Amino acid sequence: MSTRAAQPAQYAAVRKGGLPRHQLIAFALMAGFFVLAPFVVYPVFLMKVMCFALFACAFNLLIGFGGLLSFGHAMFLGTAGYAAAHAAKVWGFTPELAVLFATACAALLGWVAGMLAIRRQGIYFAMITLALAQMMFFFYLQAPFTGGEDGIQAVPRGRLFGLVDLGTPEAMYPFVFVIFLFGFLLIWRIVHSPFGQILKAIRENEPRAISLGYDTDRYKLIAFVLSGAIAGMAGGTKSLVFQLASLTDAHWSMSGEVVLMTLLGGLGTIFGPVVGAAIIITMENYLAQLGAWVTVVQGVIFVICVLAFRRGVVGEIANLIKKPL
Repeated sequence: MSTRAAQPAQYAAVRKGGLPRHQLIAFALMAGFFVLAPFVVYPVFLMKVMCFALFACAFNLLIGFGGLLSFGHAMFLGTAGYAAAHAAKVWGFTPELAVLFATACAALLGWVAGMLAIRRQGIYFAMITLALAQMMFFFYLQAPFTGGEDGIQAVPRGRLFGLVDLGTPEAMYPFVFVIFLFGFLLIWRIVHSPFGQILKAIRENEPRAISLGYDTDRYKLIAFVLSGAIAGMAGGTKSLVFQLASLTDAHWSMSGEVVLMTLLGGLGTIFGPVVGAAIIITMENYLAQLGAWVTVVQGVIFVICVLAFRRGVVGEIANLIKKPL
């Protein structure tokens, strides 16, 4: 039997540019949920879920497929949030331009941070990203344009392309939904491209990838920039949804929260971060009356997940049906 004939069906689908059938079904279910959910669930809550789901997907691109653990991903979310808020409120950017500007700022920060961080591996890489994120946090705390602890408030949502008023949640929801789908499909395409396969090879065995002639540092830097840019897209969108850019998005605890979302949903899966983000945001929203105990509940769930469901929710489902999700 030839090597081509022996390849799994999903790789054949990837070569043809299509989705494997089970992933098409999963994508249709996810998209259908977000299309129908606003009729029964508060749209602002759903928009928050989509923003954090995109943030978690961006983080998963780096750690789940590139094997690079970042403890400072909040710097991209926070930077983009401030960039979009400032551009919309002070410069009068339309919402689509504000999000594009925020994404570009996060990508630039990703390139600078990546040039420093990829020089090290393992825990040293993680600590460098954490240190850089803390530097950005204290910069935003002191910078005059951020508003300090008050943040940038009353950010105008503006008019999409100068025509459609996004002032109401019902009008804002399709805009956020399109951005989420674009970011999600972009990540899927990256993962299933030749670049994504090389990234997985680096994750599994970097010395062997180097021996095959790949410039692994260059691939890791590109992955870091892409992850930062997509996380920035989520951060810029979030600041418009809530009309606020605050220090919370740049705090180290946000970096820990996205780790929890990714691990809970399923590390290295396409749909896992979406499920993990939905679970965490739902807990924070509906258990808010518990106050600080919400963090304790999240900790207990995290421990249970690590001990009993090491693959995460989607990872365990994929293992049961023996198909990647």
